[in-house]
Amino acid sequence: MADLIRLLPDHVANQIAAGEVVQRPASVVKELLENSVDAGASRITLVVKDAGRTLVQVTDDGKGMSPTDARLCFERHATSKIRQADDLGAIRTKGFRGEALASIAAIAQVELRTREHDQELGTRVLIEGNRVRAQEPIAGQEGTSISVRSLFYNTPARRQFLKSDSVEMRHVLDEFNRIALAHPDIGFRLVSNDREEFNLPPGSPDAPYGASMRQRITGLFGRRYDERLVPVEEGTDIVSVRGFVGKPEFARRSRGEQFFFVNRRFIRSSYLEHAVRRAYEELITADSYPGWFLFVDLDPAQIDINIHPTKTEIKFRDDRAVYAIVHAAVRRALGRFNIVPSLDFEPEPAMIAAMGGGGSAPAWRPTDLGAFTAPPRPSPEGWQKLFDMGMASPVDDGPTVGSATSVLPVEDRVLPSREGEEAGSERPVFQLHGRYIVAQVRSGVLVVDQHRAHERVLYERNLKLLAQGVGMSQTELFPRHIELAAADLALVEGVLPELRSMGLDLELFGGRTVQVNGMPAEAADEDPARLLEQLLEQLRSAGSALRNERHPVLARGMARSMAIRPGRVLATAEMHGLIDRLFACEQPTRTPGGKPVLFTLTLHELDQRFER
Repeated sequence: MADLIRLLPDHVANQIAAGEVVQRPASVVKELLENSVDAGASRITLVVKDAGRTLVQVTDDGKGMSPTDARLCFERHATSKIRQADDLGAIRTKGFRGEALASIAAIAQVELRTREHDQELGTRVLIEGNRVRAQEPIAGQEGTSISVRSLFYNTPARRQFLKSDSVEMRHVLDEFNRIALAHPDIGFRLVSNDREEFNLPPGSPDAPYGASMRQRITGLFGRRYDERLVPVEEGTDIVSVRGFVGKPEFARRSRGEQFFFVNRRFIRSSYLEHAVRRAYEELITADSYPGWFLFVDLDPAQIDINIHPTKTEIKFRDDRAVYAIVHAAVRRALGRFNIVPSLDFEPEPAMIAAMGGGGSAPAWRPTDLGAFTAPPRPSPEGWQKLFDMGMASPVDDGPTVGSATSVLPVEDRVLPSREGEEAGSERPVFQLHGRYIVAQVRSGVLVVDQHRAHERVLYERNLKLLAQGVGMSQTELFPRHIELAAADLALVEGVLPELRSMGLDLELFGGRTVQVNGMPAEAADEDPARLLEQLLEQLRSAGSALRNERHPVLARGMARSMAIRPGRVLATAEMHGLIDRLFACEQPTRTPGGKPVLFTLTLHELDQRFER
């Protein structure tokens, strides 16, 4: 029997190894930026074209390389960071394995230009598919410039697995943000398709670290973050923790800016995340996510960073101590700035009126509703459907409008009105805690979640607008300018036509700023910045669903952002109007996400509770 095992040719082995390091253009960006940081650069420029498919170029003013090093750096396991196994316990640099450039050169066309500071001439090396095409002396600037062109040109199957440019660009921005955050002392510049996205100056050497870090955060994510940050600074003999955490009132429904750095290396750690979230107990709801930018520094011998190919996961020798210190540092920072939950014991005005109390609800104004405007004359049609449909439990699907099945007795399906009065004017309804609409029926009580009801109404409205492709918007008297993070701007660019169809008239204004020319009619009184931020949060959390179910995801995101918020006081006419519109929907019992909108509590169930 013939021998079956063969040694792979070098070029095949290199392509296989490249798959472990280079998964997409963002992987190249990460490796090249880290090399520039390790080279002692004070300014680094990243240029990408077509989200990195066509070109990724990184230029720095670091120490440069000699002609020998310029050629040797493309060999596998060639590194200047370690000499022996013991060095693995004292690593403070980004890279150390010596695989990055070899892997990149195996699947792309790479040009390296470099010159040491004390040399008159530099070196140019051109490599394609790990084959050296040229090596020659050149005159060039101090430092190093590496250009990676036509990524995956010799592995077309890998290239086909890349996502759209907007998705790949978001991954590039993620890597850029992580490196730029970790090094506020270095100036970073990012140019995408000949448009400058960032130009971040280096922090002043005389400025405190916190000031430089705050400047870097606001430079990356916008000036609005300045008011959202609480400084964290805690030092012990074991570990030091510093950085910033977000104020509880700015916690979001999806994971936003959450960054852990250990010895200036970005990591992911569910263990440390739990420590931070525990510090927010009783300050935010369980389904909310605060933001944080936390830097943990400790002896490199106390960690193992060589457990994951991308080095984003590490092991702590004393993980319990690190957990306790991180938790205590965040908790103390929140306490130091008097961030504690407030309790509101003021009775609900609508409840006082419903119970016959001496207080009265304040006069209603149209601007009080913001995202919700009720029709001027409530129609009894929605109420007729309400009493025709019967609802069992919110966990059941329940019969839909028009179903032949009903759990409400026939005599409960229409409430009588006084002779000569407008139909529906005597239907007893009131608002509970600014969250629920409570309506009385003869068989019991109906409870409607006002936010979810409005979300369902807006969702079906948005779907129709997206199908038509044209939506009405209310023009802003003075257009608003909103600065976005680069990743958010890329997301907005990808959905601009759909947003305009739903009435949100946006225009790219230049840089990372968008101009709001018009708002959806039902959100005319809303703050455009708040609406856009909530919408982007919904789209970010949707992930790949935005590609596969574009219209439903956009309609749902806009509906959640525009829906009346809990705590908003509604007039009686508005409550009637909302229910009318709800029962005109195709599916009034559930939100687009499948959560119950309403339920009934029968007199029989109440009798059971009171043991009658």
